[in-house]
Amino acid sequence: MSGHSKWHNIQKTKGAQDAKRAAAFTKIAKELIVAVKEGGGITDPANNSRLATVITKAKAANMPNDNIKRCLEKASGAGGGDNYESITYEGYGPGGVAVIVETMTDNRNRTAGSMRHHFDKYGGNLGASGCVSWSFDKKGVLVIDNEDGDLEEDTVMMDAMDCGADDFEAEEDCFTIYTDPDDFNAVADAMGGKNYTFASAQIEMVPQNYQKLDNEEHIKLMEKLIDIMEDDDDVQNVWHNWDQE
Repeated sequence: MSGHSKWHNIQKTKGAQDAKRAAAFTKIAKELIVAVKEGGGITDPANNSRLATVITKAKAANMPNDNIKRCLEKASGAGGGDNYESITYEGYGPGGVAVIVETMTDNRNRTAGSMRHHFDKYGGNLGASGCVSWSFDKKGVLVIDNEDGDLEEDTVMMDAMDCGADDFEAEEDCFTIYTDPDDFNAVADAMGGKNYTFASAQIEMVPQNYQKLDNEEHIKLMEKLIDIMEDDDDVQNVWHNWDQE
């Protein structure tokens, strides 16, 4: 498997990512609350697999334990916070790039209008459900930073496979471990037990193939489309098959 460019994109824009940390924590907090609600109010990750997945993601994002604890208390308290629902939108960006946008919203009309506006404004178009998701695979993705070169590829690969990983990819400055979504928590826990820490850990929609953009205008529009989507308060994740290498 190749072309997992999202981690490289994160690294290249690390300063901007640091500035967006508070917004990222807000999105993860929303996921934590929904995970508890949809898990029947259970705040113990051992008995709520979706919650365990989100907590792993939160820790990889360096979300403080106190923040996580407050979210769980809010979710389990009277009223449990806002009533969010998960809605996924699909469409095409400039140059035919496939785009999947995962949202959590308390107002589906507002969110649908925003998604249509974003796609239209930046050279894309909102499509019907299923129009691009067929070309993505849902996978657990664990990224281990190796910018300092302290980790040996063979050792990490063997550990990952021993822990139940499906696939492993080594790049110059990181290792990416792919799992079946149902095995994500077990693999993450097992790797954590071997003292590995993650730069990123979440369930992702991984493209089967990637789309290159050669037109400069398309590249600028695609960058703007991703930015505006990720800055939208209702958006949790933006997945696409744009080859940014």
